Amino acid sequence: MAVQAPDEALRDAGLRATRQRLTVLAALRGRSDAITAQDLHAELRAASEPVGLTTVYRTLTALADANFLDTFVRDGEHAFRLCGETHHHHLVCEVCHKVIELESDQVEQWVNAVAERRGFQVTGHRADIFGVCADCA
Repeated sequence: MAVQAPDEALRDAGLRATRQRLTVLAALRGRSDAITAQDLHAELRAASEPVGLTTVYRTLTALADANFLDTFVRDGEHAFRLCGETHHHHLVCEVCHKVIELESDQVEQWVNAVAERRGFQVTGHRADIFGVCADCA
């Protein structure tokens, strides 16, 4: 299966492929860490990319709402990361903010077993494990 171009993926998600959205997506592509809107805005400014802070916030929120981005809370502020295309979970380093995607098989088994024991019907779940990565330990 071919990977969609960013502008096509945005349109398929019901979002216009604006220059700002494409710029934000390009800045997030290939990052292993989660980044806050403030930090992303600072990086874009340093790279002479003319995207305002309010636009960065709105764009990140719209992309997260369209399931393009994973969202994490870091020091009371949301941080964002371009997510993989399949259902997954995360290991999150609290020092460098690197995010490692985990395949969901083992987590799914645990979620289903816990729910079944309690007669609970799962409609969704998210598993983020926080700690310190090997590079920061």
